[in-house]
Amino acid sequence: MSEIATLARVKRPVVSTWRRRYSHFPAPVAGNAGRPLFDGGQVAEWLISSGLGNTDHAELRSDVALFGIVALTDRFRGWQLIEVLGSLLCLRRLDGRPLAGPDVGADDDDRTLWAAVMHRAERMDAEDEFVLRELRSVDAAAAPLVRFAEDLADAAYNERGAYERLLAARARLGVDALAADAVSPELLSLITQLADLRVRLERDQSITLADPHARAGDLLAALLREADDCENITALAAEPDERLARIARRRLLLAGVDELALDVQTGNDLEERLADPDLIVTQLPYRPGEDRSALAALEGIERVADLLASGSTALVLGPADALVDALRGTEESQLRSELLRRNIVEAVIALPGGVLPYRPGYRPALWVLTRDPVSAADGKVLLADISAVSLTEDVCARLAEDVLLWRAEGFRALDGHDPRYGRAVDVAVLDRSFGGPLTPPAPPASAIWSRTTTERPALIAEAEACLERAADEAGSYEDTHGPYRGRVLRRVGRMPRRTTLGAFIAEDRVSRLKGHRIDEDHLVRDGHHTVLGPEEITGAGAVGARRMDRLVLATAYDRVALTEPGDVVYTLAPRLGLYVDHDGFSVVAFPARVLRVNRAAERPLTPRVLAALLGVARNTGRSPSAVRAARRIEDYQLPDLDPEDVERFDALLAVTERRERLLRAQADALAEARSLTVAGLADGTLTLDRNVNQPPYAMHTLTMDELSSSSHAGRRNDAPA
Repeated sequence: MSEIATLARVKRPVVSTWRRRYSHFPAPVAGNAGRPLFDGGQVAEWLISSGLGNTDHAELRSDVALFGIVALTDRFRGWQLIEVLGSLLCLRRLDGRPLAGPDVGADDDDRTLWAAVMHRAERMDAEDEFVLRELRSVDAAAAPLVRFAEDLADAAYNERGAYERLLAARARLGVDALAADAVSPELLSLITQLADLRVRLERDQSITLADPHARAGDLLAALLREADDCENITALAAEPDERLARIARRRLLLAGVDELALDVQTGNDLEERLADPDLIVTQLPYRPGEDRSALAALEGIERVADLLASGSTALVLGPADALVDALRGTEESQLRSELLRRNIVEAVIALPGGVLPYRPGYRPALWVLTRDPVSAADGKVLLADISAVSLTEDVCARLAEDVLLWRAEGFRALDGHDPRYGRAVDVAVLDRSFGGPLTPPAPPASAIWSRTTTERPALIAEAEACLERAADEAGSYEDTHGPYRGRVLRRVGRMPRRTTLGAFIAEDRVSRLKGHRIDEDHLVRDGHHTVLGPEEITGAGAVGARRMDRLVLATAYDRVALTEPGDVVYTLAPRLGLYVDHDGFSVVAFPARVLRVNRAAERPLTPRVLAALLGVARNTGRSPSAVRAARRIEDYQLPDLDPEDVERFDALLAVTERRERLLRAQADALAEARSLTVAGLADGTLTLDRNVNQPPYAMHTLTMDELSSSSHAGRRNDAPA
């Protein structure tokens, strides 16, 4: 019954309700009272006829067949099911007719059926390119798989749809080697939009696709789904694992690529035996972080670039620490700079974590390479960073539009399309940084000069006027605090230079200090030193609720350094949090850390200004499916404000903080008064003055005698209780 719920895409109790409410619900065919078993075909027919459930009727029969296939994992390994069923579907496609009639497949006919299948396989695949090896690895005990292959093909209307649904269930079959490299549907959608296959086919009539690291062929199969007809498509691929190479070969054949236009090679190097690739899509082989080499990843991109002919494009998915992040080694920095100078790098995109579902901690990035780009894009590269946003349909469409327009028209300084997710940056600027991060130095100009930003001074003035009106209504507020004037104006002239927190640290304008691992048993409520951890910094806990005794600190933590007044305490987990410790003498609990401003620097910052700028830095979060933040805090980009701007900004922030504290105190007192008033009126211990419509309202506390008399009065019909 739980599987029926999964099949119908409803909650488990819904199936019990159906059994109780509908007399024509299918009866169990096996099992016992505690675990009844039902015929899958009958359940599917009942769901179709009744119109219940949330599964599309076209998918029900194929889902039922998949349940039956999953149930066979106790007889066959997951790899065997994928390979044998795929081979049977491929044989069905090669032969052009069903594998067996509807009345074949009983136990006494298994040997005959399997012998007939093997005869057809030897005739159709004599050179063993697609099916023969896999079918020879099993015997007549696999004959039931012939019926399942027929059911899948009939339910999906063709062998291609059946094979794709089978591969979509690879995780349910326990084939981890196939599932580990799968990418999310959102990323597949982005890659297919960036490839722009349909437009290429309309323009060139024929096209050659290639993937030098094919694995099971997920990327090529996603591209081929975008083509209405694969008759004019040639597919090249290479994969060192022979089993995966044969799966990819069958997959491309079932997708519609002609057998003579298909070349999936077993090995590490792609040989261009049929044609030069026009479009390359590939994912660099995954390596765990301990064994990952930035140089090896960049060399993989270099090999892909060598395959590009004039006008061809490549999309390479790889690790962000090699493709986007700052590099430490000289050799890999030289190689990445050389690739940029070759004028083939069209766009560099930092992707959100979690787009490889089986590796949520893996941060990927995408390089788009184009040989001989348009002249307007010479010497420039489009840098985009979406690592802290969800890869939604809208984000994919907008980012793809940015890259495709950049590919078609390049940089237009006056009236061109300004990308919404990146910046066009000179390669010479990136080359001077030598190993620096490939991230946009600032938001696009369209974001900086958008209508909302242009109207900010007027919006702030309106907010200040609203605050004054609120102060007038509050009576003595203006006398106590005075008018609020931020004196905010629109900047005219050159904008501040963009830099990073890491540059501030390198210039000794900011120091970074570690937090300390604190034993929870040493935390008390009445200690001498405040403990600041992620709970306090992010607002999940009150500052001062956790403290530590100074004697415990001196004996158990002799190397702990207390904060100084003005230290900025921050955390990146579970999200970015910043707290300016004005009082100092606090203990910072790991994973929280400390940023200390050097006030003696030539261009000093202030703690308030540093915390404010870090709090609004772009792309500092993480996408919902990622397990790490998009980047380290050292990579956060900040404007290098002039000392006069820093001084005025700090004064404004100080005034704002002071007013916030006063307003927060008033709000807390008002909330407390409201809560007590409501509670008193609810339990009958408070009443309101008779002149209720003229503020201030007067409240009266009832004595015990009055409560008693009120209770007696409530017994009389003419007196209210």
